[in-house]
Amino acid sequence: MKIMNIKTNNIEKELPSIWVRACTANSVWPDKEELLDVIYWARQVIGLLLGLLWGLIPLNGFIGLSLFVLLNAGIVYYYFSNFQNVDEEEYGGAWEICKEGFMTSFAGFLVTWIIIYSGLHSEVDQNL
Repeated sequence: MKIMNIKTNNIEKELPSIWVRACTANSVWPDKEELLDVIYWARQVIGLLLGLLWGLIPLNGFIGLSLFVLLNAGIVYYYFSNFQNVDEEEYGGAWEICKEGFMTSFAGFLVTWIIIYSGLHSEVDQNL
């Protein structure tokens, strides 16, 4: 486990690794990019998991897309505003944090959803 040292008012403090801080409520984020990286990668995992789930259910159409957007944005918003309690203004506002990694997450979600749904729920032409 990597421990990061920071100096605050000539007192050196040791910070736990990013993984520990990401899973611990109200963590200290001296480097703003680290929290944004955590949000980016968490969002990628959310996209893949929801794509897998939507393909297995089978969910399709506008309802599937809408639920993905709502769940993805809601989970991320809850994470940084309630779980980590970060000051949104330090990161450019809630909108800037909420759109961090959204499009790549959406792309991963769509690819996963389409592959799983097509593989499990498409009819194959038997007359070949």
